[in-house]
Amino acid sequence: MRAVVTGGAGFIGSHLVDRLVNEGDEVLVIDDLSSGHLDNLKSAREFGSVKVHTIDILDRDLGVVLGRFRPDTVFHLAAQASVSVSMADPMYDAQVNVLGTISVLEACRRSGAGRIVFASSGGALAGPGSAIPTKETQKPRPISPYGVAKLAASEYLAMYQRTYGLDHVVIAPANVYGPRQRAHAEGGVVAIFVETLLAGRPGTIFGGGGQTRDFVFVADVADAFFRASRTTNVGRTYHVGTGTETSISDLYGLIAKATGGPATPIFEAPKPGDIERSALDASAAVRGLDWAPWTAVVEGVAETVRSYR
Repeated sequence: MRAVVTGGAGFIGSHLVDRLVNEGDEVLVIDDLSSGHLDNLKSAREFGSVKVHTIDILDRDLGVVLGRFRPDTVFHLAAQASVSVSMADPMYDAQVNVLGTISVLEACRRSGAGRIVFASSGGALAGPGSAIPTKETQKPRPISPYGVAKLAASEYLAMYQRTYGLDHVVIAPANVYGPRQRAHAEGGVVAIFVETLLAGRPGTIFGGGGQTRDFVFVADVADAFFRASRTTNVGRTYHVGTGTETSISDLYGLIAKATGGPATPIFEAPKPGDIERSALDASAAVRGLDWAPWTAVVEGVAETVRSYR
């Protein structure tokens, strides 16, 4: 397969590139390197057919770049991925996550791509009061501009399939963590805790620590994206998570033990836009993608800490 991965030098994107290379696919990475790093692609570029084009997804030449490559599938992972940034600057968030997605869709249409696999968000769309674990059938109630933008982007994907015949699959992960995640870039709480605790400083929990998240390992998520490119069950959104709630306090304790860092965190006021509970029901992905998570949080945290050391 000839595959394009937008945001392919980033955290999840680079793990997906690894998986595609392992399957023998030819890959073109589209990344402006604003948060991605070429170091993330070192192994894939050594052992597989990987090209990198440094360009913003809003650049008018994006269609030309994809047209030359003629991809079978486009994986769209480039995004503004921070809820707090979206709360502070909703116009910027919409520019990247809505207009950027339209730009990628137009490039797909013009290049003749047969499918787009889109990275959405499970927790950010569900909102407070959702049934736990949350199914894809739950009515979206986002409380952040980031969640609203991901919802709008999904509607554009559905329209392009109806109007232009561009197959789409939406992957909506829970809280993804693992090697290559950077605290200052993707902002995942696991990365933040690991970096802080390895430096010998106590981590900060925003809120009381009882809030829960569904932590899913990055290699498991990359596997779901890969399977979405091969499935015949298109036009669907698939939640990708473990279905298990882990409190932020319990996560902190797990990482403190693995790193040997300070066992007592600092507590501060909760951030606006954060929800209290989140976990995803991935049973649709089990049926439609033949996917299931295989990495327990304790194992994933241990591997993440080893990678940071």
